[in-house]
This record gives sequence, C-alpha cells and structure tokens, in this order.
Amino acid sequence: MPKSHLRIATALSTGALLSFATPVFAQSDTAAQANASESGNDIIVTARRSEERLQDVPISITVLNPEQLSQHNIVSTADLGSFVPSLTINSQFGPEKASFVIRGFTQAYHTAPTVGVYFADVAAPRALGPTTSGNGAGVGSMFDLQNVQVLKGPQGTLFGRNTTGGAILLVPQKPTDKLEGYVEGTIGNYNAHRVQAVLNVPLSDTFKVRGGIDYNKADGYLKNHSGIGPSDFANTNYFAARLSIVGNLTPNLENYTVASYSRSNTHGAIQKLATCTDQNGNTATTGLAPVFAPAACAQIARQNARGDGIWDVENNDPNPLELIKQWSVINTTTWSASDNLTIKNIASYQEYYESASFSLWGDNYRVYPGFPLAGAQNPPVGGGLRTIQLQQGYYSWTTAENSFSEELQFQGHSSDNRFTWQAGGYIELAHPLGWNSQLVDIFNNCSDIKANICQPLTLPFQVAPGVFFPVAVGSTSEANTKDTFNDKALYAQATYKLTDQLSLTGGVRYTWDKMTDLAQALNITQQGAYCQNVLLFNKAPAGVTVNSSNVNQYALFTNNPNDCNVTRQISSKRPTWLIDLDYKPTDDILLYLKWARGYRAGSVTSNSVGFETVGPEKLDLYEVGAKTSFRGTVSGYFNIAGFYNDFHNQQITINPTVSAAYQGVIPSNSPNINAGHSRIWGVEVDSSFKLLEGLQLDVGYTYLNTKVLQITVPPAPIFYDNVNPTANVGDPLPLSPKNTVVVTGSYILPLSESVGRLSLSATFTHADANRAESPNSSPLYLVSAQNQLNLNVDWHQVLGNPFDLAFYMTNVTNQGRILFPGSGFQTIGADGGHVNQPRMFGFRLKYRFGD
Repeated sequence: MPKSHLRIATALSTGALLSFATPVFAQSDTAAQANASESGNDIIVTARRSEERLQDVPISITVLNPEQLSQHNIVSTADLGSFVPSLTINSQFGPEKASFVIRGFTQAYHTAPTVGVYFADVAAPRALGPTTSGNGAGVGSMFDLQNVQVLKGPQGTLFGRNTTGGAILLVPQKPTDKLEGYVEGTIGNYNAHRVQAVLNVPLSDTFKVRGGIDYNKADGYLKNHSGIGPSDFANTNYFAARLSIVGNLTPNLENYTVASYSRSNTHGAIQKLATCTDQNGNTATTGLAPVFAPAACAQIARQNARGDGIWDVENNDPNPLELIKQWSVINTTTWSASDNLTIKNIASYQEYYESASFSLWGDNYRVYPGFPLAGAQNPPVGGGLRTIQLQQGYYSWTTAENSFSEELQFQGHSSDNRFTWQAGGYIELAHPLGWNSQLVDIFNNCSDIKANICQPLTLPFQVAPGVFFPVAVGSTSEANTKDTFNDKALYAQATYKLTDQLSLTGGVRYTWDKMTDLAQALNITQQGAYCQNVLLFNKAPAGVTVNSSNVNQYALFTNNPNDCNVTRQISSKRPTWLIDLDYKPTDDILLYLKWARGYRAGSVTSNSVGFETVGPEKLDLYEVGAKTSFRGTVSGYFNIAGFYNDFHNQQITINPTVSAAYQGVIPSNSPNINAGHSRIWGVEVDSSFKLLEGLQLDVGYTYLNTKVLQITVPPAPIFYDNVNPTANVGDPLPLSPKNTVVVTGSYILPLSESVGRLSLSATFTHADANRAESPNSSPLYLVSAQNQLNLNVDWHQVLGNPFDLAFYMTNVTNQGRILFPGSGFQTIGADGGHVNQPRMFGFRLKYRFGD
C-alpha cells in the first residue's frame, strides 16, 4: 500500500477517535439498534463464522434488521444497493439475476461472482447461464430474516467462493420456543399486493418448527407501446415458501434444517431506447450500424411524439419470459463436544432453473423508405425488423444446475480465552441438470430452430459498378453448455491475545477450483446448421484455413447438436490469507490493521472462439479501521475504515473485431481476458447519533477512488483484426461512484402506550455519476447521479392491539435514470439501457399472534 494512502487512512481513523472522547458501538445501520440487547451495544453477527458482538469484529459491515428491511420495502437483494454504501447493483437482466459490486469489484458475462451471497451460511446456488447472474439468493429470500449483513472487502479466508469484493449474509429467523406468528398484507401502486405469513410452533422442549410463505405480485412499471407482447415489463410475480426445523437431540447436539422453494414468472426487464446519436450528435459509422440508425431515430421520434417518459418502452418479442425456480435444503448439525470445542457440519443441496426470452436492446425498428432491398426478401416498408433476440434454444432451460456443498468446522478456545481458533474443510460440487441452452438471432427471425426455419435479413453488396447482389447478413447461433464445478478448500484461523488489549489474528485458506465446460455451438445459415466451434477448424486439412469463402466445403453440417460437442476445462489453486492486529484500549473502542489476500476463480466460455478461458484474479487488501461508541447527552457510534486494494490479473471484457474472411463463420462476441492491473482505495463511514429522546440520525458514507493502471492486450487470434478492451488505462472501474452517502432520520412520537408506537423516518441516498461502460462502447456510458428520497410511517401496537400499520414510499421525487447502458451503438445504430424503479408506495397491515 503506498505510504501516502496509508497516511490518509491512518489520519482519518485517528481523527475519528479524537472526535469522541468516549467509546463506540460497531458498524451498522439504524437496524442495528433495533436488534440490540437492552444495553444497545450487543448486536450479534456471524461475519467470522461464529456469533460475536459486531463491535468486536474487525470488518467493515453494514447490518439491516427486519424492521429496516420492511421500512425500505426491500423485497430482493437487488434492492439493497440504495441503502448500503459501497454496494452497487447491476440489474441489467432484471432484479432476479442481479450481480453485486462492492468497492469496485464487478462481474462480467460468464464469470464467477465477486460478491458471495450466503443464505443460512451456504453460498447461493450456481447460476452460470447464458446471461450474467450474481448467483444471488433469489426472490423470496428476503422475508422472515433475523438480519442481513453486508461484509466489505475480501472474505476468502473464512468464506472462500469468490468473495474478493465482499459477502452478503442472509440470516433467516430460527425456530423459537414460543407459539407465535404473524400475517402481513401489503397493497400499493402498480396493482401491487403481497402476503406474508409465518407460524412458529414448539412441538416440544427439544423440537421446534417455523414455516412461512411470501407471495408478491405487481404490474410492471415499464409500459410497452409496441402492441407486441405484454403491456408491461419489469413486473413482479413470485411465490416463496420456507420450513425450518430445530431438533435438540441431546443437551449438546443440535440439528437445524432449512428447506426453501421459490418460483418467479415475469415478463422480464427490457431496455429503454434512448439515443441514436453519440454525445457529439453523430450517428454510428461502423459495421451495419449506419443501416439501422435511421430506423433507430424513427423509433425515438415515435417515442417523442407520444410524449413517452423514461419508463415507456417498445418491444418486438411476442413471448418474452423470465422464469426462475429454485429450491434448497440446508442442514446444520452443531455438537458442543466440550466446554472448549464445538464441531459443526453444514451440508446443502440446491437446484436452480431458468428460462428466458427477450429482445436484447429494446428496439422495435420499422423498415424505412429507402432501406436496402426493402420489400424484397426483407419485411415491407413499415414492417418490423428484429435486431438481436435471445430466447430458449434447442433444449428446455437456459440454465439448469444443481449444487451440493459440505463444510466441516472445528471451533475452540483455550480455558482462559486468550486463544480462539477455527479450522475446517469445504467441498462444493455443481452439475448440470440438462443443457443450458440459448438461441441468439442476429438480424434473423427463426420460427423453428429445430427445423432450421429462419428468415435472414438481406442487404445489397456491390459486385460490379452499378451491380448489387443480395447477401444474407442475418445469423443465428445456438449455444448449449453443460458446466460442472469442483471446488475444495482447507482453512484455519486463530486469534491470540498478546495482552488484554492487543490481539493478533492470522488465517489461511487453500482452494482448489476446477470448471469443466461441455459446449455445443452451432451457426445456422441458409445452407443448414454447422458446428461453429473447434470441430469446424479441425475438419480442414493441414495448411487450409477455414473462412467465409470455403466454410461450406469444410463445415460439419448437422441437424444434431451432439455432433458439435467440445469439452474445455480450467483449474486453479491458490492460497488466500489474513493477518490482523486489533487494539482495544476500552471495551467500546476497537482499532484494527489488516492485510488480506483475495482470489477469484477463472472460467470457461467455450463459445467465445479464440478466447475460451480466462484465468483467476488476485488482490492484496490493506485496511485500517476504528469502531467506537459514545454515551451521554448525545449517544451513538462512529465507525471508519480506510482501505487500499492492489488488483492484479484483472478479468477485462473485450469486443474483438471479426476479420472480413471470417464474417459469418465467427460470431460477434464479448469474451474476457486477463489484461488488467488496477488500484482501488477509499474510506467508509457508518455512524448513528441519538440526538434527543426518540430522535435518531444515521449516516453512512463511502469515498471510492478506482483507476486502471495497466492493460496488457494479447495478440489477436487469426479470426480477428484487433482486440478492443472495454477499459482504458486511467479509466475508473465501472459501477464505482466516488461518493455515496445514505442518511436516515427517524423520530418516535411521544405518545402513551395505549396509543402505540408511532415513528416517522426518511432516508436520502446520493451516489455520484459513474461509468458503467467504456466511452468506446456506448454514448450513454455515464450513469447519472442518484438522488433518492424514501419515506416511511410505522404505527406499532395500534391502540394497544396486536396490529401494526405502515405506509412506505420509495423514490419520492420519481427520479428516472438509466442504470446500465445497452452498448449497442456500433451494432444497431442506437443505444439505451435498463432504468431504475419509479415512485413506489403502499400500505402494510401486520397482525401478530401468540406468545
């Protein structure tokens, strides 16, 4: 870590301590106090795989409890981004498939997540399908939770599984020894209605059961004006159920099982087409983009003539779909073998299924007068023209995967508690449940892929002066994959108290990762379907290069995708470690200094010809922090962390240009390569101040400074003219706003107990404008600043009855903005992107019963 950055971080931490003469509480949010003990200082977290006071954990953490999740109307992990500084959400393919960015660590297509999502101590199921997915816990996971913990910075020593950016821990409510439960109903705008119900039953002193359901449905906030397909997009429609069982088999042996199921069936999300020019007013000039730019500008003119807003879209897919279902069983057995030793076994089995069909860029082009060959083999003038369509392929699901994991933990401490330790082993096996299958129509319209019935777009190409010949430019690619993962790890971590105030923690994890990818890649042409992968090139004799002029001679034409089977594999093994020094001058002050190594596995993308594999990443984190609390007239806590990341072998997305000789043979793609070296540094602050009786102010702030230091691009394979990285030296990392602040003010009205507890709260979130893409990829590469206000009113124990009534409103000012650009400017002559949610509001009524 550069000395200048270390001095900055140290000065900020020291300044925090000097600002408050008395001690603090740990990093959290308003929710933390609601979840604390009577003293207000004992929030319990599991950030180090065992229960500890948050104040004692040398990790930058934000904790949200059930009350806060309800107040903010958080129904999926994708909603967390507006309330947790340092966390940014990429919902490019809808909230059900959101990927997460913490401290600048992003996830590209077909790569492993950088932020691990854990439910009941188990990593979310694998979901490595044809579109980017963060392997989140899925819709329906956010109800009946004990808390949500967002851990910032690499957590590879104790959690492993690709947590270079951090980890999100969802902790479900555990069965209790009380007969109790609740029913909650919500109604809101966009015809929203949600029902949650939970029942907890202690069947005996040693056997407890807790079950719950969550049903949520709402119309989409994106209104479709094309007359094709549904009337709205970005709708909500899911059902989730959970059953938890705790059995105390003996006084020292507990068995805890959680079974979950969820199913979401929506129209999916669609992009808003926003511009047909770049920031200088120019239209696209490369490839086929100039052909389509007039149609793009015509669509935007239609939108403007209707007076469309940012939440009005056009669609050309008659049957869009985003169907996701998953289920899991997690079993945790805990044996207190002695006063000094606990043995825990965590086993899980999960299945994930997805089926998707959508228009990639939200375009609904009409053939314009003068369009090349209009009315010939193309749709007539005024007819629809499809650009890129993604839909189900030859097989049933776009993603179908299972995951099995087994973790054995040993935790212990010395009799005087000066030495605490834990060690364990982990294995995860994930296997396909059939083929991950996706069809990509590019300027093509395939009504039946299995029968090879496709209508390609044709354009005139000049073969002599004044002589044009119609050439089909449309193509269809069939990508079928089966991905298998085999991940193993051994780890150990221990803390030794050098003195009563000074402690040293060291940990190491060694991980073995292997990914095997079986792929079938077909290219469908007017002549038939041929293998697009390496079999195509192996078929040619020595000295002959397959290209567009001789592809028919050497291609393996087939109606059976199994003829195209190709298997690739990537393996890696790496250590990760942690060294941490803690100093506690009092029980309410924690100072820490640590160095941690992070690691993210590589991956295989067999359909990216010439760039089939990408290797692992590594980073070194240097962090210094302070956690303090104070009491008196003004009480609360103030926590600060300064960090620096040295990021190597970074996975960078590229857009290679296919050589003219291979046009139609090699499809356009956006693979990943190891080409980057970046640095990331910043400061995180979480604080809470109780100013008056019933009045509380909570402030979270993150400053994030990211920069690409080096890009080393390999020579382009023979199929490409050049390799175009989507990042440049000196660029900031995508989805990394420099300044983010979340401020929540809450006030409990001084009313008698007979009236109930009435509280008012408001949360304001600001995030600076930031890059989502390279300027070379999209004229809309800059995501505008976020300024969002949310309001909430809670009335608990209404007039002394077991009813709670609440009103919520998110995005009060109805700010609309594009969250992620489409990057289609140089392909379809236009660009747009996915947009945020508009103003949402509703009422909740909750009835509690039992003990």
